[in-house]
Amino acid sequence: MKHKYLFAALVAGCGLAICCHSGTEKPVAPGNLFADYRIADGFSIHLAAAEPLIEAPVVMDFDNRGRMWVVEMRGYMPNLAGTGESSPNGRISILEDTDNDGQADRSTVFLDSLVLPRAIAHVYGGLLYAAPPSLWFVEIDHDRPGRKTLVDSIYSDGGNVESQPNALMMNIDNWIYNANSNFRYRRQNGKWLKEPTPFRGQWGMAKDNFGRLYYNSSEIQIAGDYVLPNALIHNPYMKPVAAIDRMLTENQHVYPLHPTTVNRGGEKGILGADSMLVNITAACGPVLYRGDQFPDAYQQNVFVCEPEANLVKRDILHFGALQTTAEQAWTGKEFLASTDEGFRPVNLMNAPDGAIYVIDMHRGIMQHRAYATPYYRNSISRKNLDTLQSAGRILRIVSDGKPLSKLPDLANAGAAELVSLLKSPNGWVRDRAQELLIDRQDTSVAAALRTMALDAAHPISAIHALYTLEGLSAVSFDLLRQTAALSNPMLTAHSLLLLGNYASKARVPVMDKLVDTLVARNDTATNLYIAAALGSWIPLAPNTFLPTLVQLSGLYAGNAVFQEAVVSSLPQLEEKFYAQATSGPSSLKLRQEKKAGGSDNAVLKQILDQTIANRKAKKMNSIFVETAVPVDKRTAGLEIFQSTCSACHGADGEGKENLAPPLKGSPYLEGPTSRLAMILLNGLTGPVNVNGKQYTFNGSMPNFGNNFTDKQISDVIGYLHNSFVVHPPKGQQIEGKIKMLRGKHQGGPLTEEELLKIPGLND
Repeated sequence: MKHKYLFAALVAGCGLAICCHSGTEKPVAPGNLFADYRIADGFSIHLAAAEPLIEAPVVMDFDNRGRMWVVEMRGYMPNLAGTGESSPNGRISILEDTDNDGQADRSTVFLDSLVLPRAIAHVYGGLLYAAPPSLWFVEIDHDRPGRKTLVDSIYSDGGNVESQPNALMMNIDNWIYNANSNFRYRRQNGKWLKEPTPFRGQWGMAKDNFGRLYYNSSEIQIAGDYVLPNALIHNPYMKPVAAIDRMLTENQHVYPLHPTTVNRGGEKGILGADSMLVNITAACGPVLYRGDQFPDAYQQNVFVCEPEANLVKRDILHFGALQTTAEQAWTGKEFLASTDEGFRPVNLMNAPDGAIYVIDMHRGIMQHRAYATPYYRNSISRKNLDTLQSAGRILRIVSDGKPLSKLPDLANAGAAELVSLLKSPNGWVRDRAQELLIDRQDTSVAAALRTMALDAAHPISAIHALYTLEGLSAVSFDLLRQTAALSNPMLTAHSLLLLGNYASKARVPVMDKLVDTLVARNDTATNLYIAAALGSWIPLAPNTFLPTLVQLSGLYAGNAVFQEAVVSSLPQLEEKFYAQATSGPSSLKLRQEKKAGGSDNAVLKQILDQTIANRKAKKMNSIFVETAVPVDKRTAGLEIFQSTCSACHGADGEGKENLAPPLKGSPYLEGPTSRLAMILLNGLTGPVNVNGKQYTFNGSMPNFGNNFTDKQISDVIGYLHNSFVVHPPKGQQIEGKIKMLRGKHQGGPLTEEELLKIPGLND
């Protein structure tokens, strides 16, 4: 087995010494360590760290000295049964290259005795880290933990390791975002803030140079938001779906070098005739390249991990005013792929030296017990992959022929030097310079930052400067008015959103004049953010700004992204907008169907009608609703639902785009209990019809019959009925029925047609 060869060669063939806390010995890789790897022309793979210094790494971050701080999830699936997973053997280690040869030779344990740790971020001069269920901030005192602060006691409350919040990515807007979560965090004036944000992704998160967010889920290699974070959630009764969590490409093909063990490999269509995986099945850990070492053509390309197929994929992003799309860089090959089935890339990082670092968990079992199929367990066991438990690698991907970047002396850099670093071609350096300036709260550089913010010719550094001023509480309405009036649409967009913090009646005339000037430019991106930003101003002067919103809505009739921006700016004013939009010389004629060449806007009408109905029913966007259930009232069914079902169907049961249909109102929950039991026992694949709408999704609901007892499935049904059915069945003894239903269907997940044809499912 290749994974055995690599591990054995690394350990037995080189005479290694282990340095778990400190020391200078290190594993020396054999010359052919990467003989089984294929990387794109013009690039090379280098070993940045390896076992025994680390084990089961899942994410990392760099400190101001360029050292790697690595989260080691040592307890993940220690065996096929998953027993012992809750052992406190996880840790966060500092990896250091003391002889400057490019490979770590010292490991220092910073924190240990953690249960399945999953995320870290160097922020505010300390370390933010997630150790379920809590989110902690710890001060750093000479590489040792200092005072700890509990940031969130329910950061990852409930759910299994594959469906809990993670990422902790600081964005350009000074907020820290998470995958698998609908909350964001920041520290301001010594206090930690937590506020709602749209739910995003499954494992890992990325950002572009302007702060838009990107993520993925198992069968969707890359998804993202078309708009800046929280731009379209001003109206609590409208849930944006056209602009948030969009699948950026329908092409999910992968090109592994060899047949690999994937969880649903026994199902039809998952593997090709050559037994190769056809479509991505375990997407995670995306990154947009923002460094300065790769060729220019790679700038803001997105790279995605596929650990079950042992590869890293490259996609090229195309940025439009109202939409972002992705296309695979190549057909028939990947950026990085290996025939070593132990190669498990789970996360990717931009680095201070301009390279991309690959976090290779290098573990045999990569499917949690809650989802593992018999096909998967048998294959893993047959290949002895379950014995690969004590490895872990960090790989450095570099462009050939160009030296790595030299890290500035950030620890000793003065404020003026940090301001200049906001112009660095390396995104990691820009980000850290912004954070350090805010951490120091040195307002002596405010004038220099204002000058930089007004430089529209360099919009990326201008936006960094703007948010550095925001973090220093040194931004002003007048400055934002000036930056909004500049020629770069994204600088204007950020400025418009920040101007909402200064909305007042006294400033309405100035804002009105600014909006008129911007609308006259007839720039689509600018118009989008005018529509999104007016939500802070319309309540102050509806007669001033509503006509502008009507005008903008008409310019983009039929575009759902734009109309969501419009309705987002209308909390409590939907009817007044509707009246203006349907009367007068500049009105929109809202009809059910848009006529060619006309101004009809059925899309807007649909969004408005739904929002008004939601408001009347007091049904808020689920991100604003507390869905956590008190611990002492949790049932066995709820625990299973949270750990297994909610990642796809959502904690509120409203489903998630491209993942799973809604549970609320589903005929399969409200209908015969036996039919629901058959779905749970055998799984279900799309398309599925719910409430007159057909839902298609790339994956399929897993087969729970092999992993859960009759009682557990009965518990889940009881919870689903109790939580999502208005009039649930009463007093049914369904556990016995479940036992009788086992074996009624053979094969993979049921289709809807097959399900409805099974006799005897009417009770």
